[in-house]
Amino acid sequence: MNPTKKKVIIVGPAFPLRGGIANFNEALCRAMNAAGMEVKIYSFSLQYPKFLFPGKTQFDTGGKRPEDLNIDTSINSINPITWIKVANKIKRENPDYVVFRYWLPFMGACLGTIAKRIKRGTNIKVVAITDNVIPHEDRLGDEQLTKYFVKQMDGFVAMSKSVLADLSEFTDNDKKVFLPHPIYDIFGEKVEKQEALQHLKLNTTDKHLLFFGFIRNYKGLDLLLEAMGDARIKALGIKLIVAGEYYEDAAPYNEIIERHGLKDNVILHTHFIPSDQVRYYFCACDMVVQPYRHATQSGVTQIAYHFDKPMLVTHVGGLPEIVPHNVVGYVSAINPTSIANFILEFYVHQKEEAFIANIKKEKERFRWSSFVSGIEELVSSIPESKRK
Repeated sequence: MNPTKKKVIIVGPAFPLRGGIANFNEALCRAMNAAGMEVKIYSFSLQYPKFLFPGKTQFDTGGKRPEDLNIDTSINSINPITWIKVANKIKRENPDYVVFRYWLPFMGACLGTIAKRIKRGTNIKVVAITDNVIPHEDRLGDEQLTKYFVKQMDGFVAMSKSVLADLSEFTDNDKKVFLPHPIYDIFGEKVEKQEALQHLKLNTTDKHLLFFGFIRNYKGLDLLLEAMGDARIKALGIKLIVAGEYYEDAAPYNEIIERHGLKDNVILHTHFIPSDQVRYYFCACDMVVQPYRHATQSGVTQIAYHFDKPMLVTHVGGLPEIVPHNVVGYVSAINPTSIANFILEFYVHQKEEAFIANIKKEKERFRWSSFVSGIEELVSSIPESKRK
């Protein structure tokens, strides 16, 4: 690393791993590089054992290695020897600070141990970007693992106020800050709706909603499918594009489709969507729907902002903070009737154009440069101290 530049290490998933957290870390690395820092990502050679990953593959099989990023894939999440080696490598590089990405208690032992060893005998500051501290799906030992990780951190970034509040259950450290999830601008530029529909081989005269991302119970796709079965929705001929891989049994969702006669109204692209195809799905739709049962923040909303797409979200976690109701979309109750009512209002009252105009103004508060500045301010507020 260049000794004249501020040195930062990010510890978390990156290429060739796929998914929103890897995408985020790479975007953060670029934003920090653009701010004049020298940044390196330490990622995983093995991220999850198979029992924790229900998808088909953890890797971006079609992508190209980002040549502009310095990525070291050294961490094996279940091999403590690699944790020690990575911690020692980071200590030798002597960064100004290290940013850990924390999203799952399973990672608490691995990431917490790396952080603990980095701090030993150094004044290197360690901070965490906490996607979740209370997981969507509970497992035995979650609380203990999270406590262990949190104990090692000097400061915290939360991307929703609900996570900021959750942190208080694990630490009385006041070095924590709320910074909204920045916009995902990594999936290319917008294309015209007609071009996107043609690319996906969809009818260019139909109305389309989009559900995007992996499918698990807490994401509420079943609630949206029930809403699609509303006779008023069916009468308007609205189509729903489901773009994302099943992380659980598809049978309950197929049963709803069958029961409501939705075979011609639901377009199932239930596989992992490669990065170079993401823009076509967002640009093809009229509105993005996130009918979540619970959530903290969501990268999907920030992809929607990038592509100037109205959103319908449920009143959970940090989503209402990101999607002002009746400004850039709707905040619905967590039930099919409420979701259906807002879908109808959107189309009957032709709200798309007004929402898009508001989105273009609202998204200015989600700049990557502001997120980086927020991290810098947090790190600056942490007192210098050399540990034993």
